[in-house]
Amino acid sequence: MPQRLILASSSEIRLRLLRAAGLAVVAHPARIDETALTARLTAESATARDIAATLAELKANKVSRRFPAELVLGCDQVLDFRHRVWGKPASPAEAATLLKALRGQSHRLLSAIVLFDQGKPVWRHVGEARLMLRNFSDPWLAGYLARNWESVRHSIGAYKLEEEGVRLFTAVEGDYFTVLGLPLLPLLDYLGQRGLIAT
Repeated sequence: MPQRLILASSSEIRLRLLRAAGLAVVAHPARIDETALTARLTAESATARDIAATLAELKANKVSRRFPAELVLGCDQVLDFRHRVWGKPASPAEAATLLKALRGQSHRLLSAIVLFDQGKPVWRHVGEARLMLRNFSDPWLAGYLARNWESVRHSIGAYKLEEEGVRLFTAVEGDYFTVLGLPLLPLLDYLGQRGLIAT
């Protein structure tokens, strides 16, 4: 890739996925107030899809202003349950409340990515996955959060499918990478079509 690829995120899993795919990428997190922006967009009746896409674009745009000659990738993920967007839990108690609400139910994860090139957005994608949670017991949930809180505290839904969180689910419909917060296959396809990676 003649240009550097910059990930406008502090997500370790996104960075790991991109590097595992053979991309030369560095991370420069975008500092935006996601909670305030989500609240404002929700008040404006934005859909979950629009919220994810808007936050991803804002992150990419902010970092792209610092690195205008580079490719900058902005990402965001939201959890949509009963037409409400849920953010990252602030405490184990908040995580327990969310997971109890999701127990035995289906919800959507929407993972948006926006690529900026030369300071302008050139490509967007929003991946969607549906996840069904099992009817786990309250004692099991308490133990799960006690064991995993430090790992899942920064995760939408307070779970990581790639860790013990997989035991929360009975079914997952959609792309695995979308669940992890980075629809990787469409991104690689676009980069290949543009000649930015070898195909």
